[in-house]
Amino acid sequence: MARILLAVYAVLTAYATLYPMEGWRDPGISAFAYLSAAWPRYVTRFDLAVNLLGYVPFGFLAVAALHPRVRGVPAFAAATALALALSLGLEALQTYLPARIASNLDTLCNLAGAAAGAALGLRFVPRSLGEGPLGHFRRRAFLPGAAVDAGLVLVGLWLFIQLNPATLLFGAGDLREYLSVRDAQGQRPQFFILIEALTAAANLTAAGLLLSALSATQSGVRARLLALVLLALAVKTAAFAIVMRAEHVLAWLTPGAQIGLAAGLAVALAAVALPRAGQLALAAVLIMAATVLVNLAPPNPYLTASLKVWQQGHFLNFNGLTRLVSALWPFAALGYLTFLAARRPLSP
Repeated sequence: MARILLAVYAVLTAYATLYPMEGWRDPGISAFAYLSAAWPRYVTRFDLAVNLLGYVPFGFLAVAALHPRVRGVPAFAAATALALALSLGLEALQTYLPARIASNLDTLCNLAGAAAGAALGLRFVPRSLGEGPLGHFRRRAFLPGAAVDAGLVLVGLWLFIQLNPATLLFGAGDLREYLSVRDAQGQRPQFFILIEALTAAANLTAAGLLLSALSATQSGVRARLLALVLLALAVKTAAFAIVMRAEHVLAWLTPGAQIGLAAGLAVALAAVALPRAGQLALAAVLIMAATVLVNLAPPNPYLTASLKVWQQGHFLNFNGLTRLVSALWPFAALGYLTFLAARRPLSP
């Protein structure tokens, strides 16, 4: 799972670093000219923090991916070298993007963050993986195998897309921005409430069924489902806390979201009793239905004005990243569910 997570994190880092990836051109200088350039004239603490903290998970996951074959100083060196290669390559590509600025300071911050993450990995990975608590929980709660690990990463990405406060609760698969399709307009509030309720209920149930299908036994499945939903709501609340005032951190809890949350929980808690084949089929149908609905939804009348700040400023790259993952998640999930259904029956 650590290797899968490292690969996914590297891809997400590349997309966020190069976003919006428009206007590629040849500036007539070497792609690595930034290494010998002077320090950037204008530097903000926010940019330094983002460049440093963004590579901490990369360093940690690199050490985890190497464990237990490579440990100690060699693991630290390999993790930092891998992060340095990734950062150097991405900064070089930024040379060809007019909206991005290649910076030697960014590379230095990336390297420092990766080194910090690798140091944390040396300390905590041996204690958590293998015979540690995380390894024990993974073996006890879920089926073995890399295919199941990939499914758990997919569940983790479902949590990640909740970080975009501009989407419907649990909504995913909105392709209108990428296809230059206009949002639905002129609909009554009741229409939006219905769309959001159905979308939230369908995707919540689908995510819960996916988690259940990966579980080794039915014992404790409902508790893990509830924990997943609570964690998703905590992530959504945290996203609102970042971009809005404290009194508005629960602005995502619209009438439609409340109905969808209640209905989705009720259906999911009952549906986990289905056979695994039935869970996979129902999850696929619900994801397809929710994807259609989210592309029919009009602009959120409760949040359109409040979330203008989220569309620009410091969060532009992160906003683009969460939108991309949100748009692709249903299709990745459908492909994965099809893969599971085509395999021989899963067994503990």
